[in-house]
Amino acid sequence: MWRTRRACRKKANALFITALFVIGTLFNIAHATTLKVCYDQWAPMTIFPTATSSRRGVIIDMVEQIYTAQGYTIKYYEVPLARGLEMVADGTCDMLPEYLISDSAEQLFDFATQETFAYKSAFVVRNADDWRYQGVQSIKGKRIATGPGWDYSSMSADYQGFIDDPNNASMVEVIAGNDDVIERIFRMIKENRVDVYADNELVLQHVLNQLNLNHELKIVRPGLEKKLIEYPIFSKTIPAEKRQKLITIWEQGRVSLKGEKEQLLLKKYNVSL
Repeated sequence: MWRTRRACRKKANALFITALFVIGTLFNIAHATTLKVCYDQWAPMTIFPTATSSRRGVIIDMVEQIYTAQGYTIKYYEVPLARGLEMVADGTCDMLPEYLISDSAEQLFDFATQETFAYKSAFVVRNADDWRYQGVQSIKGKRIATGPGWDYSSMSADYQGFIDDPNNASMVEVIAGNDDVIERIFRMIKENRVDVYADNELVLQHVLNQLNLNHELKIVRPGLEKKLIEYPIFSKTIPAEKRQKLITIWEQGRVSLKGEKEQLLLKKYNVSL
């Protein structure tokens, strides 16, 4: 009888502990802070997961490490850049991890002051093309590929001015799409439908290798005049105190990931700075 009662007490205690655990878990879930992150396809920095790969890219891994360490859960929205910007502006998303500072962008978003990375840029052309960028004059007569909402002004005001000039509209091809814009641009260069495309050198090398187009296309340098420096943007619809907290978490987290931790993230995607 004593052994039976003892067993019953043990079972009751175990059930009580289990109930406390379940209640605590539900409480934490109910009170978890969700960070809504919009991002576009910009491999290897930001990647849309597929049925065969759950990888989201260097920058998204970085965002996840920084914010989950502070108790956040993250909800991702994989969208084209232009749509992502709209979603941050209207408050559907709290942040977008990488964007260029400009006067117009600063009116719509709050920027972190700690950058994601400072990238060198370069161009892609056909292998037979001996063209090199030597300032905005050198792109006259070239058919330029870009995407909707892409802004190069922080790297070269002249280059962005050329793209924006209505007189050059016939020489600028704006390629829209959900997740394969850069791949499509590479194929268009190969097919002689456009001539040049500028981007982050790491992205260019990644896509060139992924598409196995090294025999048809090449990366040429120098790129645009200044480095491509990108920063997270945060929605101005977020209350100021909460928004500043999110920015501070990013600032401190990004600094903590510099050095060896940063190199490990890059190595995971076979790139280095």
